[in-house]
Amino acid sequence: MQALRELQVRSPLRECGITKQDVRALSREAGLFTWNKPSYACLATRIPTGTEITAGKLQKVEQGETALFELGFSDFRIRLRGDMALVQLPESQFSQAMEQRGEILSRLSPLFSIVALDLKSRL
Repeated sequence: MQALRELQVRSPLRECGITKQDVRALSREAGLFTWNKPSYACLATRIPTGTEITAGKLQKVEQGETALFELGFSDFRIRLRGDMALVQLPESQFSQAMEQRGEILSRLSPLFSIVALDLKSRL
């Protein structure tokens, strides 16, 4: 968001008070098949502000998120914190994460030294 301010990037929907939920509702009403598709921001948003963004870091995040997607998770993020993966899920998927804990660890541990679940719900 800081970069948006510094570059004076305008956000017309936000300026009109239209939220992500509003866009989804309007999309559904319009019959768009994408109305309930998860939004996926640029992988660079997974890297903390002020941290160098490298191809290697982005690749690790992408591989980790691909693994979670293959396990059936949706609308999640992996935030890179040093060599730790901070997994952010909707609260509705917390129990699934606990049930698949072993599989998550086997897929993410080769990429990250620590795999942590953010107990603050993503949504």
